[in-house]
Amino acid sequence: MKEVNPNETTRAYAFKMWMNAPMPMLTFFKTLDVTRLVRLSKRQGLKFNMLMCWCIGRAASQVKEFYMLPVNGKLMQYDHLAVCAIVANRQGEVSSCDVPFSDDLQQFNADYLRLTRQVAETCTDHNLADCMVIGTSALVQAEIDGAVGMYSGIYNNPFLIWGKHRRHLWQRTLTVSFQFHHTQMDGAHASRFLEALQKEIRELRY
Repeated sequence: MKEVNPNETTRAYAFKMWMNAPMPMLTFFKTLDVTRLVRLSKRQGLKFNMLMCWCIGRAASQVKEFYMLPVNGKLMQYDHLAVCAIVANRQGEVSSCDVPFSDDLQQFNADYLRLTRQVAETCTDHNLADCMVIGTSALVQAEIDGAVGMYSGIYNNPFLIWGKHRRHLWQRTLTVSFQFHHTQMDGAHASRFLEALQKEIRELRY
C-alpha cells in the first residue's frame, strides 16, 4: 500500500470533485443468475457465500480502479485485494473477516474456511490493512429487493449486500447492491465490474 498523487492517476478529476462531497457514495443494483453457484454449492459441498466472495474477487481483479481507494483524504494504491465476510460468532453477534483474494479457488476456499472459523470462535475481527478490502454482507434468511449501505465517512471501501436467492423454475437469481465511492470509480467501472461478476459466476469451474 502506498500513497499516490491523484493528479498522476486517471482519478484526478474524480478526486477533485468527490473527495470532500458530503455523500460521495453511489449504489447500483443488479439481479444475477446464480444457478451455477447453487448447483456447485450442493454438488461439491462448497459454501455458496464463499463462491460468491471468490467470484467478486475475480471480477474486481479485472478492474484496475479497485486497486485504489481514498483513505483519510489521500488516494492510496494497493497491490492486493481481499474480500470481507460478515461472520456469526459464538456469542451470537457478528464479526468481520477479511479473506485475502487468491486466483486459485481451492486456496481461497481453504483460507475462507480457516479464517471464518477462527473469527467465529474468537469473536475477534480479522483485518488486512495491506489489502484493498471489498466488503460483503449476506442476509441469507431475508428476501430483500436491495439495500443501500450507510456512509460513515470513515470507511470508503466498496461494499456488496445480498439476501436469499430466489427460485424461478430451474433458475436461481440473486439481487445484489453494490456501493462504491465516486472517487474510486465511475459508474462505467462499476457496471463493468457487475458484468464481470455475472460472467465469472456463469463460467465458474471447480
